[in-house]
Amino acid sequence: MNKLIKNELTKIFKKKSIYITLLVILAFVILTNCIYRFFYNSSNFYGETYIEYAKEELAKLDPNKPSDTKMYIDLKTTVEVYEMQEKYEKDDWRRDILSSQVSSYVNEKNNYLYGEDKDLEKVTQVEEKINKIMEKLEKDDWRYFANKELENAKLALSDFEEQKKNAEDKQEIKVLEASIENAKIDEEVAKYRVEKDIKYGNDYRNNALSAYQDNAKNVINYENSGKNLEYSDKKEYNAALEKREINKYIIENNVDINKGNDIRGILQNFFSEYGLFITVMVIMIAGTIVSEEFNKGTIKLLLVKPYSRHKILMAKWITVMIMIVFSIVALIIMELIVGGIVFGYDSLSVPVLHYNFDTQSLEAINVFADLGLQVITQLPKIILLAMLAFSFSTLFANSAVAIAIPLLGYMSADIINTLVVNFKVDFMRFFVSLNWDFEQYMFGNLPTLEGLTFWFSAIICILYFVVMIIPTFITFKKRNIKNV
Repeated sequence: MNKLIKNELTKIFKKKSIYITLLVILAFVILTNCIYRFFYNSSNFYGETYIEYAKEELAKLDPNKPSDTKMYIDLKTTVEVYEMQEKYEKDDWRRDILSSQVSSYVNEKNNYLYGEDKDLEKVTQVEEKINKIMEKLEKDDWRYFANKELENAKLALSDFEEQKKNAEDKQEIKVLEASIENAKIDEEVAKYRVEKDIKYGNDYRNNALSAYQDNAKNVINYENSGKNLEYSDKKEYNAALEKREINKYIIENNVDINKGNDIRGILQNFFSEYGLFITVMVIMIAGTIVSEEFNKGTIKLLLVKPYSRHKILMAKWITVMIMIVFSIVALIIMELIVGGIVFGYDSLSVPVLHYNFDTQSLEAINVFADLGLQVITQLPKIILLAMLAFSFSTLFANSAVAIAIPLLGYMSADIINTLVVNFKVDFMRFFVSLNWDFEQYMFGNLPTLEGLTFWFSAIICILYFVVMIIPTFITFKKRNIKNV
């Protein structure tokens, strides 16, 4: 058996196609890392193209014409805020303040200038507010805005609590309780900004603050909905809960867990980035390893050796399994080398976070341990696709069919899964593509489709494998090769 496997591996690595495929994959790995290194997250608040369009449209509008007034005010506000932002560098925190706080005042000013209720006195008052904010911006005094944000959050919370004391209607009290919980989140976020010295901007800490605030409020809304959640709502609730805890960890520990444009981020999403290449390479090998023997007539030379047909085919299947491992390891090595050159290896010390819904706690694991879990959970899918290609290669002795059908199955799997989930086609739970991704069961997550369990999916995958492998071995054993 060992000699047969060694012989099969030798034949594979004598082919030029395997090296061409590896070179193509290497080129894609280089391209992926360069894109993440040089083009990831390059954006501006307003696109220059849109601003040019806004200016052109603004010139066409007449603020004195009632049908144009609202559009004129909105576009003029957009252009004015953009021109204010242009004074500062792209990543300057003051751009964020201009868009989040000053834009509303600019809009108010333009309404008093061009709207139905024209009031030049109020225009002057609003301009004074804008000038006061601009003075603080010029002094680079971000703490002024942070403390103001905290002060406003406390006032809002106090106001809601006072309203609740005076409320008598049960429904009103319930609404106010939800408002109080949301106001507490706003206060907590404002406190984090002040206490953790989180300067306004578009860096990972600000993004974490925003994500924490949004997801914490989503969790509250789901918990206070007062109704039994649909399965899709439960999944959204779980997603919000996980994001809330992960972003809270980022804020409290000052670690960029969500960063995707480094070697750790790519390894964390290894199969999303490179799963297609692993699958294609494995399918190409599994889909030709038997059929090529028949097409070239070399199967006769193989069968005259002192080995049973069962052993010969088993050696070929074991070879396919070895090539699955080889493909995964080769891509990991490529990514480690290329990613290390492009990004360096510092990010590998940052843990990967997963929220465990069984223990209701965050789990921090090493990036390589996370990569190992990815491999384990994705192996059933790769093995089943390889088995499908191997079966067609043996049953029909046609390499094109053996490669095309598994690839079609791989590419259509996500579409099928989406349709099944959206239309709730219950009997499709027995379809393999809903069951072959075991990542859906990690850390107590809810599976893709309600009712699926780990053991159900394991049994389905085993059944599909058995259904493919039995006729494959029977056909190979009985096939007449006299006319090959």
